[in-house]
Amino acid sequence: MAAMLISGASVWDGLADAPAGVRDVWVEDGRVRAVGAELAPPPGTERIDLTGHTLTPGFIDCHTHVAIEPDLTRSLLSSSAAAALRAVPVLRTLLDHGFTTIRDLTCADVAYTTLDLRDAVAAGLIEGPRMLVAPHLISARGGHGDFSGALDDQRQGRDRVLEMAAADGPDEIRTRVRQEIRAGADWIKFAASGGFSSPSDDPSRPTYSQEEMDTLVATAADLGVPATPHVYSDEGVRRAVRAGVRSVEHGNLASAGTLAMIEEAEVFLVPTLYTILTDARRVDDDAYWATRPAYKRRKFREFHDALVAAAEHLAASEVKIAFGTDAGMFPHAENWREFPALVSAGISPPRALRAATSVAAELLGLDGLGVVAEGRTADLVAMPGDPFTDIEVTGRVDFVMKGGVVHRRPDAP
Repeated sequence: MAAMLISGASVWDGLADAPAGVRDVWVEDGRVRAVGAELAPPPGTERIDLTGHTLTPGFIDCHTHVAIEPDLTRSLLSSSAAAALRAVPVLRTLLDHGFTTIRDLTCADVAYTTLDLRDAVAAGLIEGPRMLVAPHLISARGGHGDFSGALDDQRQGRDRVLEMAAADGPDEIRTRVRQEIRAGADWIKFAASGGFSSPSDDPSRPTYSQEEMDTLVATAADLGVPATPHVYSDEGVRRAVRAGVRSVEHGNLASAGTLAMIEEAEVFLVPTLYTILTDARRVDDDAYWATRPAYKRRKFREFHDALVAAAEHLAASEVKIAFGTDAGMFPHAENWREFPALVSAGISPPRALRAATSVAAELLGLDGLGVVAEGRTADLVAMPGDPFTDIEVTGRVDFVMKGGVVHRRPDAP
């Protein structure tokens, strides 16, 4: 792999509160060889001038759905092959926008589509971010991951299929976890409460008992796989943390006391604020909701005040926030908007940027990623401008390197 010298950019290492200033970054054999001023790599080194840019570690989205699209009905009724084909350009889009690693947390069919996509990216068959995958959402029947009642006029006897990964009680849950891991799951995801995008469940209500969550998380841990819950409910979050989850997804109805519990347990929180706060802030916008489900709007109207308050409590806390977007529930090309959403909620730009770099890498156990430093994997992105003073420039990434391979350049069409 050819050596490259990236020069002219203001370099942020993924840890500090501000960039270190203009530095050279020497990349060789897929890793950062050195960071410093006026480096002198060997003859024949390719030089890349990024003057006027800020260079950061590659972004990490810890909560995506590459095989799901905003039209959830279409996703549910599609074949796994169709879902995989639609995901191929999605993966390229995410990489082009600077996301060099993602954690995908659920597809919308009973097949293991996202595991196949993960392996295809790793083998170089398709372009995209490296992937960690929780193939399915393990859910109580009637809970957030059971869609058998969602398509009454279209399901035509598909109840069993639309139950997805339904499991009730410790024995069935234990079996389902082992099946997911046998198939190759990197993570286990489960529904600890209802949600907003499903028609009949209540986001404020837990859907698994403490015993069921304890069984699920312990079964995964015995096999060396971490678990994370979809959860909004305050009590659901508390049960999940007691059970020993590695991260909490959403958590947008968690009280200040529960956030303190998360912090004390050193559990990561992936708040997906862009999609949550956009829906909450526009709950009275008739045009916005004209093409969205009425039941979803009712839920956001009911919980509007609690969602806004929880975001304020999160900003005031010291919880480890990891960047995740729920992209797939909205267009994947907009996942960068989580950065300004975090900042709009009162989270500082350095904290928001760390959430997508060093903190995300820590959550996922990827020691070589998330930091620009000697010996680290050369996942690097750059954008014109300074995200520490204008967080919106995170949406204008025009240089992307993954594992020492350049995938996008500023001068590319």
